[in-house]
Amino acid sequence: MVRTVITFGTFDVFHVGHLRMIERAASYGDRLVVGVSADALNRVKKDREPVFTESERLAIVGALKPVDEVFVEESLELKRHYIEKYSADVLVMGDDWTGRFDEFADICEVRYLPRTPAISTTALIEKISGQ
Repeated sequence: MVRTVITFGTFDVFHVGHLRMIERAASYGDRLVVGVSADALNRVKKDREPVFTESERLAIVGALKPVDEVFVEESLELKRHYIEKYSADVLVMGDDWTGRFDEFADICEVRYLPRTPAISTTALIEKISGQ
């Protein structure tokens, strides 16, 4: 039986923290499905436009060796739908979301992984723009 893992993220200004998260998520199963936040969702979540477009971010994440399938995450409220649609056995999220998705423990295992220390997309954007 194939064990499917699902995770989500914006993956804007892709960095080693994103890569480590994806690699660790993949280690929990045989198949990794990744939801990449839509541009509109990113505007709601982060109150800014993404640096890279939705299609560019899908291409970057989809090209990664551990990733078996990518899709556009249109809404945070659709997590249950995505978990069911992709028959996920495990939901993996960063520990900055700890507790937020425990409600899905009725349909899959829920894991929160530590973020890579001292790396964040927001900090990178601020550094690049000289803020």
